[in-house]
Amino acid sequence: MLVIGDEILSGKVQEANVATLAVALRGLGVLLRRVVVVMDDIDTIAREVALLSKTHDWLFTSGGVGPTHDDVTVEAVAKAFGVRVVSSPEMEAMLRAHYKERCTPGHLRMALIPEGASLEVTGDITWPTIRLTNTWLLPGIPEVFRMKLPVVVAHIGAGRAFVSHAAYVRMEESDLKPSLDRVVAQFTDVAVGSYPKWFDPSYKTKVTFDSRDAARARAARDAFVSWLDPALVTLRD
Repeated sequence: MLVIGDEILSGKVQEANVATLAVALRGLGVLLRRVVVVMDDIDTIAREVALLSKTHDWLFTSGGVGPTHDDVTVEAVAKAFGVRVVSSPEMEAMLRAHYKERCTPGHLRMALIPEGASLEVTGDITWPTIRLTNTWLLPGIPEVFRMKLPVVVAHIGAGRAFVSHAAYVRMEESDLKPSLDRVVAQFTDVAVGSYPKWFDPSYKTKVTFDSRDAARARAARDAFVSWLDPALVTLRD
């Protein structure tokens, strides 16, 4: 994922789309491997797009697809792929129909796409999402980002989703290390995560067990819990 925006790096806006995308992808069995955050700079964005699109199956950008001066993602993606920026007649017609007499050249900037890009829609979501080969151009506004995700999900299709089980333990993470090492060694096909929590009377460490095989994830969690005092553990799925 490539998150774009000066406002993210300056702290003026709190980033919210990474977690949303990660959850959606895990439901498809897709692993989010890397997140990069950059400023609204064409050359920087283009460099990252060129690299990430070549080294990953999918790339999702977030931000920079609006009508203002700092919305430069379309131009940067086009530069990364060595194509021109063109105006989509389909998107221009939709913008003119939506804004009617209020339509301005600024509004029509949102009809710009990299040459050769696809305009992806679903039966329910008819406003297009731009995709150039394996790169999706998504909006940065969290509410609109969430609205667009079903288009991505429909295109990628469902694989074998990740399943996660959790144990909330009233023990320090350092005291759990022998049991953590043991479960990691015995269940090499399960991703085990350990997350300490301070100042919470209900638990001190959250331990998660993730796998595309639901039975294996549960078996790892149950084995781990069996080595602990039951009075110190709460299970949640």
